[in-house]
Amino acid sequence: MIEQVEFFVRVMTIGAALMLLAQLVAGEVRAAIKLPVVGMIVGVIAYLVNSSTMMTRDNVWVPLVDLVAIFSPFWIWLFARRLFEREPPRGVMNAAAAALTISWFFANFVEPVQVFAFYFTHAVALALIVDLVRVGLMGREDDLVEQRRVIRLWLPLLVAAQAGGILIFEMVFGLTRAFPLVQLLNTFLILLITLFAGLALLRTDPELLVESEQDQPDEDDPRLDLSPSETVLHDKLAAAMAEGAYRQPGLTISALAEQLDTPNTGCARSSTASWDTATFPSFSIATGSPKRVKSSPAARMWTCRC
Repeated sequence: MIEQVEFFVRVMTIGAALMLLAQLVAGEVRAAIKLPVVGMIVGVIAYLVNSSTMMTRDNVWVPLVDLVAIFSPFWIWLFARRLFEREPPRGVMNAAAAALTISWFFANFVEPVQVFAFYFTHAVALALIVDLVRVGLMGREDDLVEQRRVIRLWLPLLVAAQAGGILIFEMVFGLTRAFPLVQLLNTFLILLITLFAGLALLRTDPELLVESEQDQPDEDDPRLDLSPSETVLHDKLAAAMAEGAYRQPGLTISALAEQLDTPNTGCARSSTASWDTATFPSFSIATGSPKRVKSSPAARMWTCRC
């Protein structure tokens, strides 16, 4: 009975993942996000196929499906990192990808070390999940994008419950195929993550995923290429400047952050690296629109990183 229920939940999850994949590929998702999202969904589908009783070890497609499935934690990690604007160092990315590829090769083609490769693969994947949870939860309070703050809470928790939980379980008890109830719970959690991803990503906030005119460089300043958080801050700064905030002599970072209702710590940290002083210079009323004074030293405010 449990096996039959688990099979239907698995089929539903694969169908939901395919629909999500089609929507995202056809949508205007930012290029930096689209690649890891596609890899993540394809990897999850491969994992659902690979971990089912339908895939026996004598199947000729097992190694290929196993390779795609093994990389699902990597793509989930990379997607979350880029969504949260915490791009990992290229060396770390390459090392993680190489470690998973090498462990896959030994697990499938070098029988004497298959057990070691199994545990090594799980250890690497678990390390990626731990880093995802760390980045997601630790940066939540300072995130300027409201919708992403919600994702920062639920995505790490769901991924930790599903991916982290199943990785630890398999390292202790072995593959879940011998535990139908665990298989059902694992598949159900994957379905929840897929549905959550659909709600969070298909109701796309232009500031979060979709490419818009704001993602294109400003014609007057080709260096202006803003991330979602920077876009939110940029818009708040533009509104404040239009209302005459630049006319306030001795305007400090703390005062400006309070006016804009933005985290002071991130703005102060990045601004200190750009200015020799913690106060903004006074602006003359004659400066007019802030967009016309980008060449002035004070214009570095527009690229304040949070």
